[in-house]
Amino acid sequence: MRILVQSIYFPPRLGGVESHVHSLCKGLAAHGHEVTVVTSRTEEGGAAHETLDGIRVRRVYCPSKNLLGWIVNAVLTVPAFVARARRADVYHAHTVQSTLGPIVAGLFFRRPFVVTFHTSHELRMAREPRWRPVLRLLLSRADAIPSTSIELDEAVRSLGLGVRSFPVVNGVDTDFFRPVAAGLPREPGVAVLLAVRRLVPKNGLRYLVEAMPLLLSRRRAVCYLIGEGPLEGELKALARSRGVEGAVRFLGGVANATLPPYFAGADVVVVPSLVEATSIAALEAMACARPVAASRVGGLPEIIDESVGTLFEPANPADLAERVDALLASPEREAMGARARARVIERASLAALVDVHERLFEDLLSGRGRP
Repeated sequence: MRILVQSIYFPPRLGGVESHVHSLCKGLAAHGHEVTVVTSRTEEGGAAHETLDGIRVRRVYCPSKNLLGWIVNAVLTVPAFVARARRADVYHAHTVQSTLGPIVAGLFFRRPFVVTFHTSHELRMAREPRWRPVLRLLLSRADAIPSTSIELDEAVRSLGLGVRSFPVVNGVDTDFFRPVAAGLPREPGVAVLLAVRRLVPKNGLRYLVEAMPLLLSRRRAVCYLIGEGPLEGELKALARSRGVEGAVRFLGGVANATLPPYFAGADVVVVPSLVEATSIAALEAMACARPVAASRVGGLPEIIDESVGTLFEPANPADLAERVDALLASPEREAMGARARARVIERASLAALVDVHERLFEDLLSGRGRP
């Protein structure tokens, strides 16, 4: 198949959507499909044209990383997508922001059109009356809408589109994300926490910082934060004000391809999100056989329970500290990590994700896509 993808996010930009799209496209290309991605050019090192892991990539100018910049990028991306649309068998947009190119191409060339719902932003849009008509307009031409959590799938169904929709968990390359040698400093008797999150409000990192004094009153510990974002200065100031600047260490952005040793070096990986679809970082940590402590929101309880980690109340530093402390003290912690890896292999492997999409595309091409 010739699969033409549009995604507003793609490496070298870091993040969950980027990781999902890259992994899926790489897996499809490895199966012999011709995969082309049209995306935005937002990061240094992102060439306008390149072939990456067997994927043809076309990056289009994006003036800024905000709503106006993404709107401008969406419009500028249309010619690049349409120019490649005639040769394609299937169009696949990742996030609703990426639908304009496929919609315009569909006016000229009728092809099966798939849109994947990914993010908490889309979830909020689906729940806000002012955005629901916009979503209906942008999604009404889709033939199928997979979503990365049950909650997102329910939001899609609430729009009343009459389009095939279903949840599909993000896929992880479990051959790459696996137990490896630890890549974080270790000190005897010091527990190591790790959070791999963008430094933005929705990811709840302030509550992890606020939990650290409570955790440190019970045990010696250090928390590493991997990620970049506008809250970096605020979070560092918060750590200083709480007297835990030495125990909260900021590592900045780390490429997805170098993450396994960081996960392997953690006793517990923490996902303190306030809203979440299905965290790829959580699944990657689980694939590295690490137990995960996550907030009880969105799609996180779909992948994490007390057999592979723990759940705590969102925006509640006291509950976060208590649950993480109990997890660190548990004699079952390493067994939880092993069960976590087994769960990802069973339910969220990259092979399964690729298989689901291949079967979906084949169904749509054979005319079985509409309900």
